[in-house]
Amino acid sequence: MSRNTCIPQRRPLLAALLAVGLLLPALALAQTAPESDVLLKLPRDLSPWGMFLAADIVVKAVMVGLVFASVLTWTIWFAKAIELMMARRRLRIAIDALDAARSWREAVARLQGAGDSAALLVRAADAELRLSADAMVTDGVKERIVSRLERLEAAAGRRMIRGTGILATIGATAPFVGLFGTVWGIMNSFIGISKSHTTNLAVVAPGIAEALLATALGLVAAIPAVVMYNIFARWTAGYRALHADATAEILRIVSRDLDRGAFEQRPAERRRAVTAAE
Repeated sequence: MSRNTCIPQRRPLLAALLAVGLLLPALALAQTAPESDVLLKLPRDLSPWGMFLAADIVVKAVMVGLVFASVLTWTIWFAKAIELMMARRRLRIAIDALDAARSWREAVARLQGAGDSAALLVRAADAELRLSADAMVTDGVKERIVSRLERLEAAAGRRMIRGTGILATIGATAPFVGLFGTVWGIMNSFIGISKSHTTNLAVVAPGIAEALLATALGLVAAIPAVVMYNIFARWTAGYRALHADATAEILRIVSRDLDRGAFEQRPAERRRAVTAAE
């Protein structure tokens, strides 16, 4: 009797459990349907070029600027490296020629017609000797020649470092420019999360990947620029040292000929030299 009474009481519970079991798949399908629709709309090409095309206009501008900075860095590297190597090679050859010269006339003859920095130094010293034809005081002539050669040496150093400041600028600013693109892209990804009402990682992954690509390009532009700037700084210091060696060789030859009296002129020749200088 009691068993028959319990059976009708269990039937409503079993019916409720059966109804919940039938509704759960439907609820799960309804919940995942928007995410499935979102996933179908996601870009499938996550290569660097595909991420660039799918990126926001601001992130695209940052990427284009960083790529241009990287190309400019390598262009400066090749141009300045060739210029410095050729200048150092010509300067070494000129120093060897000056070291082999026995007199000032021979030094001028060896570097006549050359267009390198050492030839400019020789011509500047020769011009000062001609202008000082009527005032051949050893100390005064040396001081005037040293003044001319120092200015030429400083000008040569400035000429060699021209353009390398761009490398320092790129190396200092490129990471921050890439970081700006990353922040902008991640901000857009969070805005997309709020609009799609889903926290699925697949929804925000493309936007985050595009943003991180900007940071990667910033590092690609900055790291070579810093390394190249440091290399050019060492090469320029070596070039200035070679310039100083050429200056020392010129002063040594001039001092030797001054002690020999090789620049002494007769009064008529002095007057002609002064007239030509005026």
